[in-house]
Amino acid sequence: MADNGSLLFNPNTYQPRHFDGQTRRLLRATIDWFEERGKQQLLRDDLDAVWVSDFLDFVKRERLFATFLTPSEYADGDPNKRWDTARNAALSEIFGFYGLAYWYTEQVTILGLGPIWQSENKDAKLRAAEHLDAGGVMAFGLSERDHGADIYNTDLVLTPASDEDAKDGIAFRASGEKYYIGNGNVASMVSVFGRRDDVAGAEGYIWFAADSQHPNYELIDSVVHGQMYVSQFRLHDYPVREEDILHAGPEAFSAALNTVNVGKFNLCSGSIGMCEHSFYEAITHANNRILYGNPVTDFPHVRAGFVDAYARLVAMKLFSDRAIDYFRSASLDDRRYLLFNPVTKSKVTSEGETVMTLLKDVIAAKAFEKNTYFCEASQLIGTLPRLEGTVHVNVAQILKFMPNYLFNPTEYPEIGTRNDPADDVFFWAQGPARGASKVQFADWTRVYEKHSSTTNVARFYEQAQALKQLMLTAAPSAEQQQDLDFLLVGGHLFSLVVYGQLILEQADIMGLDADVLDQIFDFQIRDFSAHAVTLLGRPSSTTAQQEWALGAIRKPVVDTGRFDRVWEQVASYDGAYEMRA
Repeated sequence: MADNGSLLFNPNTYQPRHFDGQTRRLLRATIDWFEERGKQQLLRDDLDAVWVSDFLDFVKRERLFATFLTPSEYADGDPNKRWDTARNAALSEIFGFYGLAYWYTEQVTILGLGPIWQSENKDAKLRAAEHLDAGGVMAFGLSERDHGADIYNTDLVLTPASDEDAKDGIAFRASGEKYYIGNGNVASMVSVFGRRDDVAGAEGYIWFAADSQHPNYELIDSVVHGQMYVSQFRLHDYPVREEDILHAGPEAFSAALNTVNVGKFNLCSGSIGMCEHSFYEAITHANNRILYGNPVTDFPHVRAGFVDAYARLVAMKLFSDRAIDYFRSASLDDRRYLLFNPVTKSKVTSEGETVMTLLKDVIAAKAFEKNTYFCEASQLIGTLPRLEGTVHVNVAQILKFMPNYLFNPTEYPEIGTRNDPADDVFFWAQGPARGASKVQFADWTRVYEKHSSTTNVARFYEQAQALKQLMLTAAPSAEQQQDLDFLLVGGHLFSLVVYGQLILEQADIMGLDADVLDQIFDFQIRDFSAHAVTLLGRPSSTTAQQEWALGAIRKPVVDTGRFDRVWEQVASYDGAYEMRA
């Protein structure tokens, strides 16, 4: 969360005292680099689709990625290097605040490092550490034009080396294309997923490291227009040596999924940063615009839009901050992060879109002006739940955890806030990527009952309990379980319950204002009711399920005093931050 009493990140006042000195210095240096460039340059580079080479010069000069993305085991004696999810998220939020292209360059570097840091190949790890130290970036070569990120199918094929190649230390020759690969134009190490042509099934999977500057690596193009370089590349008999192989067999499959668990978490913080900067622009514009003789924000519907956007944005931060604690405390005995991770990827990023739409509705034409950060962010916010995967895939993953979460709790030691300067080594030893349905959770009802005096929390808790009843009395039939369109509605309902749990936990930790918390659950109730109505209208819903849906609809508790007090918080952000020209 932001400092100095503000719930939002503000570059003018940002003082992350919970981090160590070098982390604070690098975060501040990053902010200062963007602020010194100024808004005009930032927006001009976006409009002109300028590759972020000057940013990478800064990264190299400050050894930024080297410090934040190198596990301490390969830090070569530098006490500041570690893989620390808390500070990585803080940096990701800053990147999102200034532009998705900067966030994306780090994001795909994180993904590219995933198979490397999980590998038993020490030489590859040492190379990665050296490349990071030299200012290099990485890429994650999984997706293909025809298969997307389908790990079960890949057309990039590795052929065992000829006798002549073997004499030169070459183990395989790799041929095929990859598509939608960020940083594929400059990555010093590209983690590439392929399959052996002489071994069937999962036993033939291989991850290996390639060099984007190698003559057998053909860079074809960027498949999108913008600052982000989302590449298409082709390997032509690319020589793969033993020292390039990161994973082979079923382990390669697990490395792909586990990398996504680690690497795509930062989707949430990138979305948060984009929404925060846009929020400052929106409230400062609207609160100072006179229409029909009154400030625009005197209109009730405008205030309602701002209050809803603010509550949703704060909730995004609360959930994401608390999820970090579970990530950093994970072990083979506590894999609750496997649920909270897809919720950050689907729910938080989707909420980012909702926030931007609410703000766009109230600032109207201003949202499209090219001299605003808002214009850039509103065009790109939708990439976060889509470019790195889809909401549907993540919600389907979330459903695997629902039975144990709702009905089969267990005890865990209490997890506190994890801002300590520790290395998150479990990320590189997650084990086989299976067993999601066996993961258990602490009793989620306790934190809801603890907040039963908060009117809208209590009312949402009624809906959460109703979801349990649905599963007990009118659960999806065998036929409905084959209907993903139907199941996804249940996934969205369940996601709201999980979302609310971590919001409440983080609200306790930070002592969140009671009015803001009540306002958050105002929209939670409305969203749950909306999904219940969707379930009602699904073609395959049964009579019992339709009756449940009607019974689960609730209206939030109306409190004009609470609303007005939250609006006062919203209005206090007028002029609080504006990027220098």
